[in-house]
Amino acid sequence: MKKQVLNIFAIIALGAAVVGCKNDKKTETTEAKEVETVMAEETFKAIPAESMVSWEANKIVGGHTGTIHLSNGVAKVKGDQLVGGNFIFDISTLKNTDIEKEEGRTSLEGHLKSADFFDAEKFPNAAFEITSVDGNNVSGNLMMKGIKKNVTVPVNVDINGDSMTITSDEFTIDRTEWDIKYNSGKFAENLGDKMIKDNVRLKISVKANKA
Repeated sequence: MKKQVLNIFAIIALGAAVVGCKNDKKTETTEAKEVETVMAEETFKAIPAESMVSWEANKIVGGHTGTIHLSNGVAKVKGDQLVGGNFIFDISTLKNTDIEKEEGRTSLEGHLKSADFFDAEKFPNAAFEITSVDGNNVSGNLMMKGIKKNVTVPVNVDINGDSMTITSDEFTIDRTEWDIKYNSGKFAENLGDKMIKDNVRLKISVKANKA
């Protein structure tokens, strides 16, 4: 019986490890691409208060989660298919969602907006511009700190009359590819538990109404 119980725990641990590896696997990036020209039939305008990118960043021990809201964006549709779009994220709206104490939360938010990370004063916006759509896979130029890289992520699109929701799968990027290098083990030594992992998990959620 004891051996059987140990085997069950081993299977659970292995499953958790596989899931963890899957979630942490970096999404492939390429150089920025040109937007494929597709004639859209309808345009939907994003609702900033209900559209955002959710993020999760981890240290060696612990981590943080949060959101960044859209300032504006449009989605282009042909028939019932998403064929294009461009979404602008306002870095000043960056919020932390896991720290309960206001002092600690606002301190982290301020640091993330500083030159150590997003440098919001110099680069107030991030953006995602759709370059092509293949079935449920959407490719787009993700821009942060003025740097564009193309990524491909699966998305769910739901069109219901005059309203539309777009929800990406969770995907993982290497922040250093966008010049966010603070406390990265690639660029500093002997950081100990102050090292911040390079991989950051993102998920884009957009709600829009027909323009």
